[in-house]
Amino acid sequence: MKTEFLDVSDTRKQLVVEIPSTVVDAEIDRIARDYSKAARIPGFRPGKVPAKVVRQRFRDQILHDVAHDLIPRAVDDALRERGMEPVDTPDIKDVLVEEGQPLKFTANFETVPAFDPGDYSALKLRRPPAVVEDEAVAQALEQLRQRAARYEPVEGREVEASDTVVVDLVRESPNEPDDTHENVSIEIGATANPPGFDEQVIGMTIGEQKRFPVDYPADYSVKELAGTTLHYRVTVKELKKRVIPALDDEFAKDLGDFETLDALRQRVRADLLAEADRTAEREVRTDLLRQLAARVTFDVPDALIERELERRIEEFVRRLVEQGVDPRQAGIDWQRFRDNQRDSARETVASAIVLDEIARREQLAVESGEVDAEIEKYAAAMNRPAGAVRARLEKEGRISSLYTSLRREKAVDFLRSRATIAEE
Repeated sequence: MKTEFLDVSDTRKQLVVEIPSTVVDAEIDRIARDYSKAARIPGFRPGKVPAKVVRQRFRDQILHDVAHDLIPRAVDDALRERGMEPVDTPDIKDVLVEEGQPLKFTANFETVPAFDPGDYSALKLRRPPAVVEDEAVAQALEQLRQRAARYEPVEGREVEASDTVVVDLVRESPNEPDDTHENVSIEIGATANPPGFDEQVIGMTIGEQKRFPVDYPADYSVKELAGTTLHYRVTVKELKKRVIPALDDEFAKDLGDFETLDALRQRVRADLLAEADRTAEREVRTDLLRQLAARVTFDVPDALIERELERRIEEFVRRLVEQGVDPRQAGIDWQRFRDNQRDSARETVASAIVLDEIARREQLAVESGEVDAEIEKYAAAMNRPAGAVRARLEKEGRISSLYTSLRREKAVDFLRSRATIAEE
C-alpha cells in the first residue's frame, strides 16, 4: 500500500492512499463469492450462479462493498504507522475503485500535534478572599423575610400600590374572541403588568367593575401587542395585603431549628462563607484553565470546537426545557448564539487538550471504582437507581466521556499541587 501525507496545517492533514490492484481483486473475488451464495437470479439454482454473471449483475454493489471494507482498514493502518490519532472520523473523498486497478482515495482529517505543555511550577494562580460582609448577611435575611411573607385579606378600603388583587379579567380584541380569565391574582406594581394597568386598578374596591383602554408602546416586548390599544374589563373580587414578618427570634424559630435571631444570623453567615469559598475555588480553576489554554500555540481543530459548541447548545436547550420554555418558540438566533460562544469554546477545548497531554505524560489513570462512585453521585442527585443511570450512560456512549472528565479533574488537581496560588 502506498501512502502520502500532506501537512495542510499544524492540525489539518491529508492522506493519499493507493491500495494495490492485487488486494482489490482479491477482495472483489471474496465479496462476489458471498453474493453468489445468496443471489437469486432467474434461470440459476441458488448458490450456482456463475461468478461472471454475479459480477455483471451486482457490479456497483460489489465495488461499493470493496471500498467500504478496504478504506477504513487502510486509514487505520496508515495512521497507526505514523502514531497519529484523528479527533474525528476522517473525511474520505476522490474514491476510485475498479476491477484490475488500484483503489485510490484521499482522507482529510484533523489531529492534535505533539506539543510541550510547559513548566507546571510556572503557573501562578489568583484566589480571591472568601469574605462575607455584614451587608450581605442583612440582604440574605431580608430575602428570607420576603419569601416568608403571607397574604392577608383586606376589607373596607380601596386598592393601593403593592396590594394583590384577585380579579375576573376580560381582554377585548377587535379581531378575535375576548380573552377571559377568572380569579386571577395580580400584584399591583409587578413588572409583568400591562403599561398603565396598575393606575387604572388603584382606587377600585371589592365588587367594583371597570372598563379601560391600555396603550401598548411600539417597542413593547411582546411583538403581537406592540403599538396596539386594547380594552380591559376588570372586576375586583378580593383584596389582599402582603405582610412581611418582623426580623426577630420568633421569625428565626419559624424557619427551623433556631432559638434566636442571632443563631439564624450565624447560620446565614456560615452558608454565605461556604458559597464564597466555592466561588473562590471556581476562580482559581478558571484562572488555571485560562493559562493552560494560552499555552496552545497551534490552531485548535475545528472539529473539537464544533463539538463543544454542539454540547453548549444541547445544554442550553436542556435548561430551557427544564424551565418550561419551548426552544423552538423562544425566538433564539442560534447562529448568533454559536458565534458568541465560539471564542469561549475554543478556550475550553484548548485547556482540555493541555489537560489530556499532562494526564498522558504523568500517567494519570482513572480506576473503574472511581467511575462507579461518580455514577452513584449522579444517581443520588437525580434520585434514580445507579444501575439505571449506568445503563443510560452506556446506551448513549457516555461512559468514555466520564472517564475523560475524571482524568482531566485529576490533571487539574495535579497542576494545582504544583502551581503557586496567591491569596488576593
